Amino acid sequence: MEVIRKIGVLYGGSSSEREISLLSGEGVHDAICELGYESHLIDFKELKDLKELKDYDFIFIALHGFEGEGGKLQKDLDDLNILYSGSKSEACRKTWNKKLTKEILKINKINTPKWHEVIFNKTVAQNGLQISCFDKFRPFKYLFLKPEEDGSSVDIFKISNNKSLEEAYLKCTNHDRDFLFEEYVEGKEYTVTIIDKECFPPIEIITKNEFYDYEAKYISDETLHIEAELSSNDLSDIKSLSLNAFEALDCHGWARVDLLQDKNGKFYVIELNTVPGMTSHSNVPKSGSFLGLNYKEVVQKIINASI
Repeated sequence: MEVIRKIGVLYGGSSSEREISLLSGEGVHDAICELGYESHLIDFKELKDLKELKDYDFIFIALHGFEGEGGKLQKDLDDLNILYSGSKSEACRKTWNKKLTKEILKINKINTPKWHEVIFNKTVAQNGLQISCFDKFRPFKYLFLKPEEDGSSVDIFKISNNKSLEEAYLKCTNHDRDFLFEEYVEGKEYTVTIIDKECFPPIEIITKNEFYDYEAKYISDETLHIEAELSSNDLSDIKSLSLNAFEALDCHGWARVDLLQDKNGKFYVIELNTVPGMTSHSNVPKSGSFLGLNYKEVVQKIINASI
């Protein structure tokens, strides 16, 4: 095992997830200091040259969005022989793109909601949904419209007809990218933290919103994140499915797997996050608490699993 003394916490950046990344990074930095390491916060937005990171024994990536999860950063760090937390470049590239993630899950016979690629532009918004789109998802009443690449539920909309599609277009923060239509799976939502190929206790997410959107994640005080009450069979299924997805996408160190369970008890993998949130209220440290681990112990486990 590498000797780690001086750690750089890479956070911030310029994505739509900057504010959450700042909170994640500050929490990780404080924990690393409590663990006895030397720690320094590094805002990716202000970093002029990645070679500056060679001054550290280890880089803890708390950088959300494309800059931290898209894979380029990891490739550049590998080229510079810099040790860092989490998955390698290819795994990040695969998990950051929802279409690519789903294709890999399907190849590996891992349940994921049906999807259909769409270029979301003015033509689509004006002409409306073609019947063929809904035909692909029957008998489902609703679709989700999701950007192929983004996080924190940014620009995700529940679509039921042409009017809701037009409204989504008007509300969308960035139209100039590829989107997916995904089937709406009615049921419960869960998330599973994996560190060093160990599944932590699943968390059930309960929201009063139509779905677990940005407001429900970061603004609402009514969203609940509770330890999931699952039968032994369901617990075995959700852990097995999560680990299979983690391995199929070549993840390393740690990740968070988001899932749905329909009314018949079948689980579906929605997506994987290679740089999950690490705020004091995030699901990763909360899941660790169900094992009796405090925040800094979870951070130590992530470091150990990454080297």
